[in-house]
Amino acid sequence: MKCPYCASLSNRVVDSRLSKEGDEIRRRRVCDDCNRRFTTYERVAEALPLVVKQDGRREPFDRDKIMIGLRKACEKRPVSMDILEKAVERIESWAQERGGKEIPASAVGERVMEELQGLDEVAYVRFASVYRQFKDINQFMKELKGLLERRERKDVHRDR
Repeated sequence: MKCPYCASLSNRVVDSRLSKEGDEIRRRRVCDDCNRRFTTYERVAEALPLVVKQDGRREPFDRDKIMIGLRKACEKRPVSMDILEKAVERIESWAQERGGKEIPASAVGERVMEELQGLDEVAYVRFASVYRQFKDINQFMKELKGLLERRERKDVHRDR
């Protein structure tokens, strides 16, 4: 593992811990050259599908891209990084469980929107406005009305 401070390849592990879910190992390392400490995370390399973009390009499923999108949507909202990380894990599991070698980017985007809808409605609308590329206020209002209707249906079911 290369030291992020001095780029040395000489370091040693001083502490290892398993994550609560058991799917990741956190390792504290110390560089033998500059003596600075850094943390690495190890997880099983899973065979995730390729994402097929609208223009036909294919690229590997990238959990970091999903996290970036979620963080932008949730900026200045009361959503913790732990909650976002769990959402990314659910999306990644969903992509893996689909079983195919490829997945349309539109399906990934819709799944991200489902997660955001359950986390924070403002973040959902932010993401939807960029993802769906609203052309005018009418499209935006239609999305908001749909969100309100879904919320009302959920409230009715909860009250029963």
